[in-house]
Amino acid sequence: MSGKYPFRHGKVTWGDYPKEEEMHTFSRYLQKAGYTTAIAGKWQLCLLKDDPLHPRRLGFDQWDLFGWHEGPRFYEPMIYHNGKVRGDTLGHYGPDLYVRSLIEFIKANRDRPFLAYYSMAVAHEVTDDLETPVPHGPFGRYDNYAEMVVEMDRAVGRMVAALNALKLRDKTLILFVADNGTPPEIIIRAEGKKLIKVPIVSRRNGRDVPGGKKQLNNAGTNVPMIANWSGTIKAGQVVDDLVDFSDLLPTFLDLAGASLPAGRKLDGVSFANRLRGQGASKRSFTYCEGAVLPKPGGVEPDGTSSGLKWVRNQDWKLYNDGRLFHMAKDPLEKRPYVASTDMPARRDTRQSLRAVLKRMKN
Repeated sequence: MSGKYPFRHGKVTWGDYPKEEEMHTFSRYLQKAGYTTAIAGKWQLCLLKDDPLHPRRLGFDQWDLFGWHEGPRFYEPMIYHNGKVRGDTLGHYGPDLYVRSLIEFIKANRDRPFLAYYSMAVAHEVTDDLETPVPHGPFGRYDNYAEMVVEMDRAVGRMVAALNALKLRDKTLILFVADNGTPPEIIIRAEGKKLIKVPIVSRRNGRDVPGGKKQLNNAGTNVPMIANWSGTIKAGQVVDDLVDFSDLLPTFLDLAGASLPAGRKLDGVSFANRLRGQGASKRSFTYCEGAVLPKPGGVEPDGTSSGLKWVRNQDWKLYNDGRLFHMAKDPLEKRPYVASTDMPARRDTRQSLRAVLKRMKN
C-alpha cells in the first residue's frame, strides 16, 4: 500500500503499519485525486478493537472488515462496519457479506471515480487462536481449500456481474492478484478446542504441487495476477513482465492521472503502460525478503540475522546467502550456483544482482 519495500519502514512487526506512512497509501492518494474508496474482507494492519478507525486514516471512506484475532471471518463473522461491530451477521457467510458491501458501494458511487478493494477472506483457513474455535459451516466442518476456491470464483463473478449490470465494465480496471503461495495445510474442523489440519496439494499439468506459503521460492512468491479492462486490455494476453507489490501504488496513480508529493521516493514502478497496451513495464528486477533464516541461529554473510532476501531479473535469482539460480531453466531451485564456479557471463550476472541487493540495505 506504500509503494515501498518493508525494510524501508524500519522494524515493522506483523499486524501493524508505521504511523508516519498512514498518509502515503495508494488509497489516500486516490482520495486526493477525487476517488471515493472502500475495502471489504481482510485487514491485518492493526487489531481493529484497539484502533477501530484505522482504515479511515489509511484512506478508506467505507469498510466492512472481519475482526482479525477477535472472531470468525467465514460463518457468522465478526465484522467491523466503519468502526463499529455489526449485529446482523448471525446465520450469514462472511464472503457473501464482503461482496455485498462492495457491490452496494459501487452502486452508490457509479457516477464518480471509485476504488473498491476486495481483500478476500477466501482462500484462507479460519482464525486459529481464539479460546473457543469459530463456528463450523453447514457440513459440520470448515470449508476445504477446493471449496474456498469455488467461493472465490463465485465472489469475483458477482463483482463482475454487478459492473456489467451498472454498465461500468468498460470504465473499470479489475485487478486480481494473490498475496502469497498456497498454504501446505489447512484447518478442516475443530474437535473441542483441538484444530484438525489436512494437507493441500494442487494438480497442475499432471503433477502434484504442494503449497509453498511462507517460502521464498516460486511456490511462495510467484503468484497469479490477472488484469481485465474491457475495451482497453486486449483479451487472452499472457505477458512475463517483472512486477512486485510495490508497483501497485505508482500504477494506480498513473492510471488516475495523479502525482506523488514532491520528494516522495518509491520502490515501485508503474506498469500502467502495459495495461494500456503501450509497452512493457520498465522494471528490471524484483525483490523479496522474509523472516526465515538460512539455518536456525544462522548468520548471513553481512553479519546480520535478519533473514533471507533475494533479487531477480527475468532469468536469474540471487539470494543474500550467495546462492544463484537460473530460474528460466531451474524454476524449482534445485541447482544453485556458488561464486567459485562462475564463468565470466554468470559472474557478471552475479555482480549485477549483488549490487542491487547492496542497495536494498540503504
